Amino acid sequence: MEDRARVVIVGAGIVGCSVAEHLTRMGWTDVLVLDQGPLDLPGGSTSHAPGLMFQTNPSKTMTHFAKYTVERFSELEVDGCSCSHPVGGVEVATTPERWKDLRRKQGIASAWGVESHLISPEECAAKIPMLDETKILGGFFTPTDGIAKAVWACEAMMKLASERGARFHGNTEVLGFEVEGGRIKAVETSRGRIEAEIVLSCAGMWGPKLGRMVGMTVPLTPMAHQFVWTGAVPGLEGETREVVHPILRHQDAAMYMRQNGEKYGVGSYQHRSMTVRSEDIEHPSLSPDMPSVMDFTPGDWDGPWRDAVELLPALENVEFEKPMNGLFSFTPDGMPMLGESKEVKGFWVAEAVWITHSHGVARAMAEWLTEGAPDTDVSGCDVNRFDRHAYSPAYNLARSSQSFQEVYDVIHPQQPMDEPRPLRTSPFYIRQRELGAYFLEANGWERPHFFASNINLADDLDGIPERDEWSGRYWSRAVAAEHKATRERVALYDMTSLKKAEVVGSGALEFLQKLNTNDLDKPPGSVTYTLMLDEKGGVRSDITVARLGEDHFQLGLNGARDMDWMERHLPDDGSVRIRDITSGTCCVGVWGPYARDIAQSLTDDDFSHEAFGFFKAKRAYIGEVPVTALRVSYVGELGWEIYTTSDYGLRLWDLLWRAGQPFGVAAGGRGAFNGLRLEKGYRLYGTDMTTEHDPYEAGLGFAVKPDKGDFIGREALMRRKGSGPRRKLSCLVLDGEQAMMGGEPVFHEGASIGYVTSAEYGHAIGKSIAYAWLKPEFSEVGTRVEIQYFGERYGAKVAEEPLFDPKMEKMRSAKKPGERGEAMLATSAMPTSENGRPLAKAKS
Repeated sequence: MEDRARVVIVGAGIVGCSVAEHLTRMGWTDVLVLDQGPLDLPGGSTSHAPGLMFQTNPSKTMTHFAKYTVERFSELEVDGCSCSHPVGGVEVATTPERWKDLRRKQGIASAWGVESHLISPEECAAKIPMLDETKILGGFFTPTDGIAKAVWACEAMMKLASERGARFHGNTEVLGFEVEGGRIKAVETSRGRIEAEIVLSCAGMWGPKLGRMVGMTVPLTPMAHQFVWTGAVPGLEGETREVVHPILRHQDAAMYMRQNGEKYGVGSYQHRSMTVRSEDIEHPSLSPDMPSVMDFTPGDWDGPWRDAVELLPALENVEFEKPMNGLFSFTPDGMPMLGESKEVKGFWVAEAVWITHSHGVARAMAEWLTEGAPDTDVSGCDVNRFDRHAYSPAYNLARSSQSFQEVYDVIHPQQPMDEPRPLRTSPFYIRQRELGAYFLEANGWERPHFFASNINLADDLDGIPERDEWSGRYWSRAVAAEHKATRERVALYDMTSLKKAEVVGSGALEFLQKLNTNDLDKPPGSVTYTLMLDEKGGVRSDITVARLGEDHFQLGLNGARDMDWMERHLPDDGSVRIRDITSGTCCVGVWGPYARDIAQSLTDDDFSHEAFGFFKAKRAYIGEVPVTALRVSYVGELGWEIYTTSDYGLRLWDLLWRAGQPFGVAAGGRGAFNGLRLEKGYRLYGTDMTTEHDPYEAGLGFAVKPDKGDFIGREALMRRKGSGPRRKLSCLVLDGEQAMMGGEPVFHEGASIGYVTSAEYGHAIGKSIAYAWLKPEFSEVGTRVEIQYFGERYGAKVAEEPLFDPKMEKMRSAKKPGERGEAMLATSAMPTSENGRPLAKAKS
């Protein structure tokens, strides 16, 4: 066997073979693929998976991965036989809740470009004659769903990749890796040492084991999942075609079914979570069947089988021929693990990838390696997306187990995980609980969504629209009260969960200039809103940069991926140091017309507009508390983000709260926060824009200064700008009061033209707002469109943005304390809306 290769891929399952095929097609032909098992049936999840491909997913990224995967399977052949059966897919509803959710799902499919139809029970039975139509309320039919022949596809891709120069070796176990200077150098195998520039682990359920060999934690848990192949089913006797019936999901019972000739396959997620350690999975040579197939546990099967028979009565007296507990990979958030190791450069992973998404992931990985960035947004799949707690065995096990239990549940987009909570709390947590905070959770942080103590304030407000059950599940009338309090008085927002970093050193400015689109060469005391792009000119993140000293910068980031990105670009000379200061820092956003009254009453430092202008930073004291104050606002009001170390946090809150009582201060929650930012037109990274969009399409061209010098993505961005926008992020105002949630399709004269990103009711302007990506020709102000929500179409029109305070008069207010007339006396505790995670961003 050869002793070197440019790229070594570990794992010859569907992902490893597909990455090899894509890499060689893109011109990287020095590729070596290894597997510890035989190449014809390596023994991982690919070898036993039943191959059902349901494309529609709440995640746009995962749906796009699935769409491409379906297309690629249909193109692959072995001996003239297709590697797919595009028989369509049917998801049935047996409960009103599920039927309602299928209506929502049909909208998601339309938004992401997947053809789908809601069909009657009779139409479901016509497609699957074994189905008892009296047991269902209807179905969701996707014509292009179907069956993948994954083992055949691996054979086809091995052949294609081999013809271009790739090599494949089975029965070759990876024993370890050689690392030199923090970079991968070689792979140690049972057949010798292989030097490599890049190693890509596509080992699936063995992924954590390989990761540990280089000191990397891959937060993935293998879990057993029950599946049964039956004997001949009445009505299918003698059927020689492999698949005629569409694939079937019975999600109310956490089950799926597929035909196989005269037999049926039935899978269940209804049982307990059955976890397995990677180290405990047998080697292929020692396994009596294959390592990914565990002993069947009949005691877990009784309930699921009854549900299967109830839906498909023909199964009642059918024998089981091949029952098994098959292993699949689950992660804390149910998403794949993709990307390069933080610990070892050149060591990459593509793990926890199901067959449904395999080719889409493979293409993205090949683009990432050969072009520097994938075309598809992979922020939600990046292995470096988590903070440290998510890599702990306890967290990984608890969250992955919940992901398994919820795999077919109706999940609300705001629904938090149950455990472990509380995990991360700000210093203000005790006061927030006293005010009746209703907490949601994100990245381990407890984040107030609204405050029960504000509900009584809503009684004095007119025109608060009622919510339907879905949009109102994590909503309260307190949200409206908090929104109004911010616009009319003043509110405190807990901004602690915002990822924060400190960048210092003699090379700090040059380093940040290289990473960012805006010009950061401003005097100390300046704050700048800026973007970080990928190599293709897509928006990788939007951040705020406060220059606190000549070589000292404080950054407001979007998450762990931003830290990872910056650390990867650090110069080798030690002239720049980065420190994550999130855990040791807290922040209160003080926003509203009376923000200056509160702040100035607590300090001898000058917080006047003349001394402390918009988008400026200053070190000061609030009472006894040393703070760094940034005059920025993500809600569109006068105010500051006030930072201090966590030990002073509770004191800071108490001082601001007491000083705010004469002005009717309210504590704020995330619900109001979202509506306030949308009234002002402020974007939220990961929701409103991703790497798939450039700054000009997203309406953020003001943050790009191409003449300042080179920065990552500049050349690609200029090419994209010259080609004109492919779509535009547009502000929509609905005709009625219905609140959207995001992910809804947008139509013009019956044709799908885009999808909603963020939505909320704007209580200050009295209108329901939705931001949406639209084709450019439909983004002109005044264009009439329709938004589909649970199967109903709601009229809307494209509006000029921002909807609130377009002249920026409120944020730039020079009002002096006491100038607005008599202070408002607070008669009760008034918490409003908190933050959550977004950073303070506004047009500078």
